[in-house]
Amino acid sequence: MSAILEAENLSCIRGGRRLLDGVGLAVGEGSFTVVLGPNGAGKSTLLRVLCGELSPDSGEVRLAGERLSRIPPWRLAHRRAVMPQASELAFPFTAFEVASLGVEGLGRGLSRADRRRMAFDALERADVGHLAERDYRTLSGGERQRVHFARVLAQLMAGRTVEARQVLFLDEPIASLDLKHQLALLDAARGLCRDGVTVVAVLHDLQLAAGVADRAVLLCGGRPVAQGRPEAVLTPARLAAVFGVTLATPRLPPHPWTPAPAPQA
Repeated sequence: MSAILEAENLSCIRGGRRLLDGVGLAVGEGSFTVVLGPNGAGKSTLLRVLCGELSPDSGEVRLAGERLSRIPPWRLAHRRAVMPQASELAFPFTAFEVASLGVEGLGRGLSRADRRRMAFDALERADVGHLAERDYRTLSGGERQRVHFARVLAQLMAGRTVEARQVLFLDEPIASLDLKHQLALLDAARGLCRDGVTVVAVLHDLQLAAGVADRAVLLCGGRPVAQGRPEAVLTPARLAAVFGVTLATPRLPPHPWTPAPAPQA
């Protein structure tokens, strides 16, 4: 599997603190990579550097063989979508309008009707189609999270009319979700991988990470501790050293998960 995203010797210093220190990785195209580690390990910083939101103090990121710093913003918006930890909106936007932000100014040959369809399709895929006309500010934290997942899905749809090779960055995307929607979002992300999209996600739940990921990157103190298949990275000895607790190796059935059948009336 060829690498679509590569990083070499990334270091990032902010406020006198070294947030990343010599991080390197190669992410295979169409794969699902999870970034793991304790609080303050540098996970979100790494994601921000990889997606181009933050410039490293040293090192380099390449996307599809091109230096990330040299890719024009308009083109980068077609190549990658980013779902941050939290996204606050103070305006009375509906959920549909928030999802529509993902398609504004993107794509080639798209009519207004095409963009509306993409936004509605994305809301349905994120299981918030029924909330399309609701004021975003009145939604619960989990519902807001799913609306923003719809936004990045819509962005990928529009972007694919220009760029076939895409990466989706997710920073703790399931933090506010109940179990059903945690599994649904991760399964939707796995579906994107089957369509050729590369996914890089920061997760805290080691069991879910072990079940969903093709590859895991374990950070501690801004440094890479281990990379590879989740079962090889998340060993009891490593978990004890990095998280300071004794844990069994996380195990889950192979992905994707099958939703539980609805109870009979």
